[in-house]
Amino acid sequence: MSHKLKVAEARAEYITEQDVWSHFNFIFSEKSKNSASYKYALVKSLLENLYNVNESLELSYYQVFESFTEIYWNLVIHHNLSQLNLKQKSARIETVLRESLQKHNLNEQIIFERIPDQVKLKIVGRVISECKNDVMGALYGDTQGMIYSFDNYKRQLKLTASFYSFMQKYQKVIMYLSNYHLALFLEKFNSGSSTDGLLLKIENVSKRKSLNSFYLLLASVYQKECFYCGKRVKSRRGNHVDHFIPWSFIQNDQLWNLVIACSKCNTSKNNKLAEIEYLEKLIQRNCHLSENENIIERIDMQLYTPNKLEDLYKYSRQNGYTDVWIPNK
Repeated sequence: MSHKLKVAEARAEYITEQDVWSHFNFIFSEKSKNSASYKYALVKSLLENLYNVNESLELSYYQVFESFTEIYWNLVIHHNLSQLNLKQKSARIETVLRESLQKHNLNEQIIFERIPDQVKLKIVGRVISECKNDVMGALYGDTQGMIYSFDNYKRQLKLTASFYSFMQKYQKVIMYLSNYHLALFLEKFNSGSSTDGLLLKIENVSKRKSLNSFYLLLASVYQKECFYCGKRVKSRRGNHVDHFIPWSFIQNDQLWNLVIACSKCNTSKNNKLAEIEYLEKLIQRNCHLSENENIIERIDMQLYTPNKLEDLYKYSRQNGYTDVWIPNK
């Protein structure tokens, strides 16, 4: 049975977009066996990490399962939603998180990102140990071995080129489908919850985080003015950290996608893409950042390439971010 596999190689043959759609349609259909909500959360976690892959399209389990754990922290701890379609039983992820809450004496209102790093490392590590066997093999089996290779001993997966490019191209659609079918699943086993209400909770799982540390870093090593209009930045007050590629698309905080923007530019840009000339400017900015000894050791900068940023810009346009913004200088 595929969900019991510990190591598996992806099938190397080329497949068309129609074939990939067929696999995703199967994942979201009733034909796919879903005793728990794991597959939907794993798809969401992969989408959130598309631009964290290395040159070989590899991701560590920690990268994937940190997103996975954050999703469930909100659903289980904050919203008390059952993740299993069996009465009087809990999914392993629920048990792990509730035990971790007590063991580390955490307040159930704590936001996942504010959990101390060493504690978070232990929680994610336990989630990996408990969930990897049933999670990695299940999605692998549903796609007939086409989506990724994985190794539970090395704790690493490698996306196939066909699925990777497809998920880039249709990222927003796949995320909508994942959220919707996760909501449908949870509605069946959580009385009193509507699909619309559950969708709202699911879509708010990955909330914006505090960007103050990024502001301090950018202001200290590189940027002393608004990235867009050039207005001099004298203090944190009235200035912001902006996701160059809108956060609503990437839903991740990477230094190479963050710039300091004055309040006027940040407000007017809102959820839009900046004119392409600013893409070139950001690529040049990142080149300077990657040469700074205080920056070069950051994992997000080590995984950064100009091609990733260019792909993000292109695929965000294809995913509906068609309003191009230009600052009013």
